[in-house]
Amino acid sequence: MKFNYGKIFLLGFGFFGVSVIWGVYNAFVPIFLADRFGLAPALIGFFMTLDNIAALFIQPPVGVWSDRLRTPIGRRMPFILIGAPIGAVAFGLIPMAAVLPLFVACTTTLLLSMAFWRTPVVALMPDITPSKYRSQANGVINFMGGLGAIISFIGGGALYKLSPNFPFWMGSGLVILAALLVFAFIREPKEYQASEKQPGMWESLREVLADKEKSAIRLFLAIFFWFLGYTAIEAFFTLYAKYHLGLNEADGSRLLGHLSLFFVLFALVSGFIGGKIGRRVTIMAGLVLIGALILAMFFIPPTVLTIVLTKLPVLGTIPVISLFLMAAGIAWALININSLPMVVDMTTTARLGTYTGLYYLFSTLSAIVGPNVNGWAVQLTGKNYNAVMIIAPIFMLVAFVLMIGVRRGEATAN
Repeated sequence: MKFNYGKIFLLGFGFFGVSVIWGVYNAFVPIFLADRFGLAPALIGFFMTLDNIAALFIQPPVGVWSDRLRTPIGRRMPFILIGAPIGAVAFGLIPMAAVLPLFVACTTTLLLSMAFWRTPVVALMPDITPSKYRSQANGVINFMGGLGAIISFIGGGALYKLSPNFPFWMGSGLVILAALLVFAFIREPKEYQASEKQPGMWESLREVLADKEKSAIRLFLAIFFWFLGYTAIEAFFTLYAKYHLGLNEADGSRLLGHLSLFFVLFALVSGFIGGKIGRRVTIMAGLVLIGALILAMFFIPPTVLTIVLTKLPVLGTIPVISLFLMAAGIAWALININSLPMVVDMTTTARLGTYTGLYYLFSTLSAIVGPNVNGWAVQLTGKNYNAVMIIAPIFMLVAFVLMIGVRRGEATAN
């Protein structure tokens, strides 16, 4: 198995499509829920976890299923070709839903279909990449995913001003294009390790818990805690920008685009850093940096955070808070780029989908808990959306402590 950057970039279009969908969803669905349907912050927090509840029950078993599936077009591709088009259609209908039951029906269809194909498309990376290049390959894929996030936040913010429908229609078109590109240009390996007696997801989880060394469970718990901090902030950021910073929805989306831009710019570099100095050390450095940045945002007054420093093409105005978000994008790249390669290098080729599913089990549980914890924090503090910025650094600290005890997951010679 040889490493091919061109093939990895093409595979990255699948992650590109996923990121466009979730970027638009996280930026504008909370606005619809608050302004169109009048939901309270705690209910918005719960609603924003429904995608993760669907993913919790679908993504891990789909990962196991895709490990075992054998078809003429591969073991991952059928999930992509079924899930992506259904999700695209449902996504395009969301902004046109004028009543809450129809809105819920559209979002539910989206959530189920996206959960169906995400694990297989991510598992394709280790399928076609040798161990020692997986951090670099994950950097490429997240670079593409970051491009999708930038398009969704910055492009979506501009399109939202024209019509709330347009960002969603853009996302639908791009996710179909992304799935077609992956199908057209990516060829899955024809030979796999025998999987007839391969343990399922729950048996694999029991093995992880029973392991005396505890590296795998420490890593999975660290993943749970750092996503707990990050996803909660992401889900509430447009409301934080509107009600704490005094900006409009489009500006809040654009600020998230600044974070995504620097995540993209540093994605490839983070993969190389992880390959050079080690994945664990790289992740721990990222946790310290992002925790410190979020804590600073909590203490600095909105009047300072919103001071405009300059104006740039595409990015628009650059307030003080943009500097913190840009640095947070770099820190998140150090963490996120190197975590999945650590997970898949704790198992065998035959169980890559299973362990990818476990990765999503813990990150999804986190994404369910996070917005709910922060939704209640906002509500109990009298709708103070700045409250999310004091909770997240605590979770990053817990993740850092857990990573101290991780002893496996670095690149191998294969």
